[in-house]
Amino acid sequence: MKSVKKLRKFGRGTIECRQCHKRRGVIRQYGLLYCRNCFREVAKSLGFKKFR
Repeated sequence: MKSVKKLRKFGRGTIECRQCHKRRGVIRQYGLLYCRNCFREVAKSLGFKKFR
């Protein structure tokens, strides 16, 4: 029998990255909705600066 993924209605499993659609490590602050890996690629174009 095939396993069927359960649709999530609330919680961490509902939020996914805008770019790669992963559900782990998503940055929700300021409404970004990027996983941490994609955020590193996009951060400079969004206006974030790296300190130190």
